[in-house]
Amino acid sequence: MRKTRPSETDGKTVHQDLHSEKGALRGENPGRSRNPLIKVTDLAWLEFEKPDLNRAEVFARDFGFQVTARTGQDLWLRGTFAGSPCMVIRRGPSSRFVGPAFHAADRSDLDRLARAAGTDVRRADVPGGGTVVDLVDPSGFPVRVVYCAEQLPELPGQQPLLLNSGTEERRVNTPQRPRRQPSRIQRLGHVMVSTRVFARALDWYLDTLGMIVSDFLFLDGQRERGPTMAFLRCDQGSLAVDHHTLAMHLGPATGYVHSAYQVTDLDSIAAGGEYLGERGYRRSWGIGRHIQGSQLFDYWRDPDHFMMEHFADGDLFACDLEPGWAPMSTSGLAQWGPPATRDFLGVSPTPRRIRDVIEALRSDNEMDTARLLGLMKAVHS
Repeated sequence: MRKTRPSETDGKTVHQDLHSEKGALRGENPGRSRNPLIKVTDLAWLEFEKPDLNRAEVFARDFGFQVTARTGQDLWLRGTFAGSPCMVIRRGPSSRFVGPAFHAADRSDLDRLARAAGTDVRRADVPGGGTVVDLVDPSGFPVRVVYCAEQLPELPGQQPLLLNSGTEERRVNTPQRPRRQPSRIQRLGHVMVSTRVFARALDWYLDTLGMIVSDFLFLDGQRERGPTMAFLRCDQGSLAVDHHTLAMHLGPATGYVHSAYQVTDLDSIAAGGEYLGERGYRRSWGIGRHIQGSQLFDYWRDPDHFMMEHFADGDLFACDLEPGWAPMSTSGLAQWGPPATRDFLGVSPTPRRIRDVIEALRSDNEMDTARLLGLMKAVHS
């Protein structure tokens, strides 16, 4: 996780911008727990299963990962920054997202979690070693919290281009020729998931892992029912951290939506995108700049149809910034860029999506007809 000391910012107005509102109304969710069990410091890695590790490795290298370890059953991927791996892909009978792993601030945090959950602390099978506690969130995702005493060393990174800007002439007699090559991933930024039990899952991440909310989104005309999407960051006190490490939204299905990986700059995103396109991969949406989080973004599908994002230049928030509130809408996804695609929004009426909607409306969860209609309205607004 990139961290920095915050600059002087008027916290009262930081959310008062396009598709944003001042903040919470009286009695609304404060976006943080008064007494969390622990406070995680960052995402450690994401875990997937796929039947073809060779194909997974080819895409991983094309997308910009480095391979840090490979066995017959596991593929560990990393970025150039020092720290833990970004992802592990284990050989399995089908392609699926398993769950996230988060970093604990201290080894003693694992003992506290284990006592609360009635489980054990065990050794983590991660390059460099470590210890881990296995939990399950209210959505049913396996969630690991790890403490790794050793970090992978930093690797050579992709240098940002030197830019001329207005009267600031930093580049003279030197043309720009960014190569079409894989965007070199620096680190894992965030993961986004969909859940049928949004309110319960939100409270769990606030109370158990000590995360705090940067922005809430609500359905038009349904604000009194509470938010339906949250962008959560880690609480590192006065150190400013990523706008979100975990994003969750209420939906008819519970599952992975996308994950995001930081690269150097806009040229890295664009040139890396050209490289992916030339190799036959499919862009889902991009290039553009988000509103919540402000990231430059570009979304792609891997051969197993998982959506993955290159991003750069994201917002950094310290702990004293209160959540922003805004209505959910497709127009609120980006400040500029092409219109959001149906693929990105996940609105194509496939048989699986229709089954998910029917099952959600019949089951005991937070989805009902009003929520479903509100989500459909948000997609077209």
